[in-house]
Amino acid sequence: MSEKKLAEYYVKRLQELGAVRAKWIDPATVVTAAWVGHKCRFGCPTYGKNRCCPPNTPTYRETRELLGEYTRALLVEGRTLAETSNIVVAAARELFLDGYYKVIALGSGPCTLCETCAPEGCRFPGKAIPSMEACGVDVFATVRANGYDIDVVKGRGDEMTAFGLLLVE
Repeated sequence: MSEKKLAEYYVKRLQELGAVRAKWIDPATVVTAAWVGHKCRFGCPTYGKNRCCPPNTPTYRETRELLGEYTRALLVEGRTLAETSNIVVAAARELFLDGYYKVIALGSGPCTLCETCAPEGCRFPGKAIPSMEACGVDVFATVRANGYDIDVVKGRGDEMTAFGLLLVE
């Protein structure tokens, strides 16, 4: 299968898994920033209490370095934080089995697989992934840099947008 057909296949597959939409992007367009970790540290109740949250995750500098090892990524839009994370986990597994052994998934928001996290021994190591934010990614800047609209959600209604990322090589 040609690279173009393969790329189209994975976008379609992500939609079958529940994504609103997905788009191939250049990892160089993923924006990382120091302020993101600061916001986690001083604005999120799961900081330090979750294996997939800071300070247990890569810093924005480590994430920037990691992004430099990839030539392509999939930006994935979902309907909720948990759903988006589940979609990228499932897709990462399929990509890995298709030979993309370096695939890495970043989800959306804090991990919600367990009511109480056991950071010293994750109960779901094959499903628990850090969010883009937890790794220092400025999601708003990244999404906007890649042609999607994103706004601050002013309530916890059903009309939420969440984004995940798949690094593919």
